[in-house]
Amino acid sequence: MKSWIMIVCLLLAGAGTQVNAAVWQPAAGHAQIPLWPGTPPDAKPMPGPEYAQTSKSLLAGKPVIAVSNVSRPTMTVYAPKGKNTGAAVVVFPGGGFQMLAIDFEGTEVCDWLTSRGITCVLLKYRVPSEPYNWHCDCRPHNNETSVQALEDAQRAMKLARFHAAAWGIDPHKLGVLGFSAGGYLVAEVSTNFKRRLYAPIDDADKESSRPDFAIAVYPGHLTTPHGFNPNVPVTHDTPPTFLVQAEDDHVDGVEQALVYYAALKNADVPVEMHLYAQGGHAFGLRPTQLPITEWPKLVDTWLRTIGMVRD
Repeated sequence: MKSWIMIVCLLLAGAGTQVNAAVWQPAAGHAQIPLWPGTPPDAKPMPGPEYAQTSKSLLAGKPVIAVSNVSRPTMTVYAPKGKNTGAAVVVFPGGGFQMLAIDFEGTEVCDWLTSRGITCVLLKYRVPSEPYNWHCDCRPHNNETSVQALEDAQRAMKLARFHAAAWGIDPHKLGVLGFSAGGYLVAEVSTNFKRRLYAPIDDADKESSRPDFAIAVYPGHLTTPHGFNPNVPVTHDTPPTFLVQAEDDHVDGVEQALVYYAALKNADVPVEMHLYAQGGHAFGLRPTQLPITEWPKLVDTWLRTIGMVRD
């Protein structure tokens, strides 16, 4: 956990000197698709141009690529390898709404999903954005709605359903998976799908943004001093949800998963939660010696249990 915090600090500390760094691009054979035909709704100024930065420190034996100053959000579609199950997942990398861990909690997740016959849609959503404020390097309202990021998430869901036939997706098997701040985005898009944050742009916006299933990994921003975050209005219509977190997570804290689990359970939403004694924060999918590294296998089983994937 401490190594992850150090990496994030190093990446952010170099932000002012990286204006000429390359913009992140997916691997050959994949293209970023713009989410919006013009200026995104509720656009705000950025600290500078978009750039990607690779950490010098290692996390689970590898560096981390962070993308910052995203003003033009995109999605990248990764087709399943081998058998196509029809299921698809929109992936939200974490990064505290300051930047995006685009490989560690993005492309590496897509490699795992596509190896299981699941289409992966990697969302490069706008950062920095609420609840983070780059003007003061702070989070003045830690539990507020991440408006720009949530608009991007809703738009990505609608576009994925709109292009479902072309992309080999079953529009009724479209889920979301997110880490840390991306885990909060999972909860937001799972509970705010009836809330229209932006004016419709085209036919894609006639589609639903409700996920058919949701996976939140070490989510944040779900607790307040008074209990559960009211900006995450859980109802019985919230999709089946899978939660995983470590009890020694000292960044967001295990109570994030606990309060969300309780809210889902009270609303009679199917929910499965796995808590591990060790793992800290930002364990991703990179293998370690800790039992928590096996959590993706539990997701495999869960997806079959809820009927999203069949053998």
